[in-house]
Amino acid sequence: MIDIESLKFDEQGLIPTVVQDAVTKQVLTLAYMNRESLKISMEKGLTCFWSRSRQELWLKGETSGNYQHIVSITADCDNDALVVLVEPDGPACHTGTTSCFTKPLWESEERSEFSLQALMTLIEGRKTEKKEGSYTTYLFEKGLDKILKKVGEESTEVIIAGKADDKAETIYEISDLTYHLLVLMIQMGISLEDIHRELASRHVIDHKIKQEKMTK
Repeated sequence: MIDIESLKFDEQGLIPTVVQDAVTKQVLTLAYMNRESLKISMEKGLTCFWSRSRQELWLKGETSGNYQHIVSITADCDNDALVVLVEPDGPACHTGTTSCFTKPLWESEERSEFSLQALMTLIEGRKTEKKEGSYTTYLFEKGLDKILKKVGEESTEVIIAGKADDKAETIYEISDLTYHLLVLMIQMGISLEDIHRELASRHVIDHKIKQEKMTK
């Protein structure tokens, strides 16, 4: 472990801090810490930053409730930047999105790798930065009732395809359903991490039930 005093803060006494989801590895935000906010972060186990616009300490989540529970803090090779892995209680961005980074600038078609988190980010971008002609933007503009209607329709399509024992069609319809579920999640402020926690808690319960059955 290195010491705080070995870190290199800039002329304003700040060090850039990249905040990353400990589970999904998604980059959530870029903020700045000074010595005091870093010490508070380490003492509380919650991210605390220095607000350059307000010129004051800022405990993330103090107002919104979207605290970021720190898993680890790591410095780079030059000791002049930090990466903080967190378990977030809610969106990182003040706009309500999971991550502050929702505006794609460029992406290689050959090298881009698909992930649910990347798709979530793309969908979030269609909500915050409305794109004319986008079906996703259309769903957000129509609102919750329209999104729920589509989830219901796609669920029915999955059932029909599954009942027909058509594997290819079932995969296609499950993909459609998954997409609309992601739209619903973003509309309601639900993250992949929220689902991850819920499934993890059920896994523990299921494990306990199996253990109980084995001991009877």
